[in-house]
Amino acid sequence: MTEAARRKRESVPRFWAWLARPLASFHLVVTIATLLTVLGLVMVLSASSVEAYADGGSAYSLFIQQAMFAAVGTVLFYLALRIPLRRLRQWSFPLFALSVLALLLVLIPGIGSQVQGARRWLVLGPVSVQPSEVVKVTLVVWGAHLLASRRAEHASLKDVLVPLVPAGLLVCLLVVLQPNLSTTIALGVVLAALLWFGGLPVRLFVTIALSGVIAAGVLALSAGYRSDRMRAFFNPGDDPQGINYQARQALYSLADGGIWGRGLGQSRAKWSYLPNSHNDFIFAIIGEELGYLGCALVLGLFALFVYTGLRIAARSADPFLRLLTATATTWITAQALINIGYVVGLLPVTGLQLPLVSAGGSSLAITLFMFGIIANAARHEPEAVAALHAGQDGRFSRLLRLPKPEVYAPARAAARRGRAPRPADRGPSALPPGRRGRSGSEPPRRRSPESRGTSSARATRAWEPSYPVNHARERGRSR
Repeated sequence: MTEAARRKRESVPRFWAWLARPLASFHLVVTIATLLTVLGLVMVLSASSVEAYADGGSAYSLFIQQAMFAAVGTVLFYLALRIPLRRLRQWSFPLFALSVLALLLVLIPGIGSQVQGARRWLVLGPVSVQPSEVVKVTLVVWGAHLLASRRAEHASLKDVLVPLVPAGLLVCLLVVLQPNLSTTIALGVVLAALLWFGGLPVRLFVTIALSGVIAAGVLALSAGYRSDRMRAFFNPGDDPQGINYQARQALYSLADGGIWGRGLGQSRAKWSYLPNSHNDFIFAIIGEELGYLGCALVLGLFALFVYTGLRIAARSADPFLRLLTATATTWITAQALINIGYVVGLLPVTGLQLPLVSAGGSSLAITLFMFGIIANAARHEPEAVAALHAGQDGRFSRLLRLPKPEVYAPARAAARRGRAPRPADRGPSALPPGRRGRSGSEPPRRRSPESRGTSSARATRAWEPSYPVNHARERGRSR
């Protein structure tokens, strides 16, 4: 290395040099998930201790429950790191179908548990599960698998939209019937992100987005408590002891914290002045106890998560991972921004939780599982795959005994979808000399009506997995 090159290398900041490492994205995802979870546990203990002591005599009851779900989420995070992508795509539709079935069961009296007029929970022994949280992940994974398969087969626009859009609308309808408008908004964000990153034409995407906004507005004004929230947002000075009480108390808490905060555990709003201080409005308690710096830390962690998630999506060679990571990043970030937005008074109160920070067992465990899938995708970046196969695992990977990721190959992916790889999948050198164009790519060919119909028929089978099946040729002849 020359002296000039050495000086140039030494002038690069250490952080940017560290970001150039193959497994930097993986370590960033793990670090962000750990910091947000630890911060959430600390703030849930602080925000819930007073009301928990008043209700049950123990200041640690809600914290212990949250810590148990954090432990479950940690196990799910580890399992997500070990799941092969082939298995994840194989199980995507069955798991989505089971989550939809759970949404149906939760609406049946006697099966679903009703709390404060809403049926959102399934009680499984000592644990209560919220199926609407599970369906977010299953919709992300199945939608990414479906769109990646359709795009690889060059399916028509109709085949891209069906059955993804009808299935997404069905899920939103089932969640609205609980009723749970906040989760419906999150599911709408997931569906919109899938269509956007899946390459839907802008004109059609804008039409669908406007329809979703109009539907959300109608739903927001259709129920009494939802219309009260909208009225409180547009008339913040009305009824300060009624519909505007919670939002006003949240702003008081943020103002009371100032820049440095009152100190950890020193919140005054948690003494029954701010309802749901440990759940929907925990960001206000963070602002009161940790001040502006604590709020900036939370915003900085989510901003770093946005950068990391989109970086993984941009660097991934597998279209499935690009769709999955970009959609999951959009969903988690949008949910965080909506929560922070209504706490600071920029949005109407919706009830969406702050991911990994707010109290809520199902939300915490499921979000950690999604972070684990994103971390798994980070290990499948081409540079990360090369480094891992070269033995550069690092201490963390060796400690967890994580399996080495598979190398993505378009020809192999085409074989898993049950079709022969196109010459373009194998590269320009696979084309016969007479079929190569000036750029070395295959010239466009017009398909016959028979082949077009066969491709469309195959594309509509969304439940058909993209993994190898024994006797695929015999199975093809039987069709």
